[in-house]
Amino acid sequence: MIKNVVFDMGNVLLRFDPQVPLDLFCSTQEEKETIRRELFEGPEWLEGDLGNITNEEKYDRIHNRIPHSMHAALKRCVYEWDVCMKPLPGAKEFCTDLKKKGYPIYVLSNASLEFYQYFPRFAPLHFFDGVVVSADIHMVKPDARIFQYLFERYGLTPEECLFIDDMERNVAAGRLSGMQGEVFDGDFERIRRAYCL
Repeated sequence: MIKNVVFDMGNVLLRFDPQVPLDLFCSTQEEKETIRRELFEGPEWLEGDLGNITNEEKYDRIHNRIPHSMHAALKRCVYEWDVCMKPLPGAKEFCTDLKKKGYPIYVLSNASLEFYQYFPRFAPLHFFDGVVVSADIHMVKPDARIFQYLFERYGLTPEECLFIDDMERNVAAGRLSGMQGEVFDGDFERIRRAYCL
């Protein structure tokens, strides 16, 4: 029986789309492709989610790998990428409805410490019964330890939790930890019906 609902953040509650900052801050297709590869798909992004490096360090490392002419665009993408982070349609309403029905709700997110700057666009932290951000604890999904941390910190029984994430590998890891899991495809109503929430 589901008693708790655990949400991923990016592309479940808030839209994460690197193409938005790339289109805003880059002037050529080459810039977009280079910065996407080096920043959003590079090793520093994961290091940020692990809480191991700051934005300053991220920029310092990456700018050494790309042409000088791209440094200004890179800097804006490093510091302002979260321009894309806006609430997904229906997400706030779904969370609010769960709360009204008495379900505790939680966030389990792979995110850098900038999470605390942009997440309030969705809701204040206290709207949720608990929030775990990977950068705070130096673990990222799908590492089994991050799920165990969530359970222990908030006293949750895995079998009583539904985990909603847009990444199949994370949902698979959540299921292995004992939770029920759904790969989010944009349809909150489907999840509501499937679990009678």
